[in-house]
Amino acid sequence: MAKAAGVSRSTVSYALSGKRTISLDTRRRIDDAIKSLNFTPNAGARALKTSQTMVFGLLLQFHEDEFAPAMLQYLLPITESARSLGYDILMMTEADGAAALTRVAQSGMVDGLILLDVAHDDPRLTALRAARQPGVLVGLPGDTDGLEVFDLDFPDAARTLVDHLHELGHEEICLITPPRHVYERGGSYAWRFRDAALEQATKHGMKFSAHYGESRQPAIDESLNRILDETPNATGLIVHNDASVAVLPAVLHSRGVKVPDDLSVVSLYSKDFARSFSLPYTAVESSPDKLGRLAVERLTRRIQNPGTTDPSEVRFIAAELVDRGSTR
Repeated sequence: MAKAAGVSRSTVSYALSGKRTISLDTRRRIDDAIKSLNFTPNAGARALKTSQTMVFGLLLQFHEDEFAPAMLQYLLPITESARSLGYDILMMTEADGAAALTRVAQSGMVDGLILLDVAHDDPRLTALRAARQPGVLVGLPGDTDGLEVFDLDFPDAARTLVDHLHELGHEEICLITPPRHVYERGGSYAWRFRDAALEQATKHGMKFSAHYGESRQPAIDESLNRILDETPNATGLIVHNDASVAVLPAVLHSRGVKVPDDLSVVSLYSKDFARSFSLPYTAVESSPDKLGRLAVERLTRRIQNPGTTDPSEVRFIAAELVDRGSTR
């Protein structure tokens, strides 16, 4: 391959391992040679030579009582970002995440670790701090000491949505939250959003009520209809529940409720989620693509340049309101 690219073997090695910086032109010629020769580096040989597997361990859990598309929207950005940097993904979904993390870390199967579905008191954090490999989190735990964390600024998102409705003159608003079990499992994003929304509505003198949503049918339809029945005077609806907002258009249509003529609706989801479910609501962009990319890029820098980055940092993505005309 070195001959096909017109470079030395050592230059090819540097390009594949990332241990030294090479010019864009040289990188392009090596990439072209790799494609033309259909070359795949031998992972075992590379690991023996460089002590790197070029694999990230991705730890998450799919709960039966949660809305799977909400988690899936984070996976593609992470895998695509990792692949663009030469890394593959080993995904672990077992219930005992701490044991899984310890197993892959001690076996040397991965170069770094990414944690999703982070709980306030996450049992995986002790194992992560003990691992020799660096790790990053997408989601905020209660104790961030010694951890690199990336997350949406959920309080900022809540304030942005409440302010938007307040500026339009709404005096009574209703919030549909994630299901009760999300709070019980320690999903801090749920109460961070709810508490900030309540505080901001109180600041504006708005009447505010919060109600648990659901994540599985037929409970979703039942809860939405019940909440709408219980809040007939609310003119603004905030939906912080992916499963509920995905079916909300059908529920409102069945009730003869027109948005925004009868009810202003705002939410929190990604642009891809909006396209997948044809959602017409003004919403704060949840940015799973940006979060995934930032986490992967930071983890890669820590692996390739050990000791040059601060292993303790919390970075929040600011709220960005996308107006789709669902409020008045």
